[in-house]
Amino acid sequence: MILLTVGKQLPFDRLVMAVDALAPDLPEPVIAQVGHSGFQRQNIETHARLSARAFEDLAARATLIVAHAGIGSVLLARRLQKPIVLMPRRADLGEHRNDHQLSTAKQLEDSEAIFVAWEEKELAQTIKHALHSPPVGERASPSLARLRKATASFIAKGDLP
Repeated sequence: MILLTVGKQLPFDRLVMAVDALAPDLPEPVIAQVGHSGFQRQNIETHARLSARAFEDLAARATLIVAHAGIGSVLLARRLQKPIVLMPRRADLGEHRNDHQLSTAKQLEDSEAIFVAWEEKELAQTIKHALHSPPVGERASPSLARLRKATASFIAKGDLP
């Protein structure tokens, strides 16, 4: 299951509409916490608000979290070791009062298991990439790369390099 969250303060229909349009082609169902939204969803299960416990349960069960670039969502994904796709709200579109989410996403875009879609047209590819990325904590560090190489050599030749 993919969890979509837009936070509790403001609606983010641009993100909800984009995920709703993609949902039929995603490999897993989408459950979303959308706040007060006027957009009628066709392809995703939505909840205006969820209790903290229900939200935490969904996040723990999710294989991927898709969210606005709110730091609370990022910290939740980190704590639960879940990959997260961020699409920042934009002030020029009336989605927030300033562009702090653009700044947050820019700072985090090269971090492990954090993927950024800057525009709706990037969302499908970004979600696909996130779903096929290594599990959180297994990004290739030099020591992990050496371990994998040694393991592959041992399996192939029966000895260590």
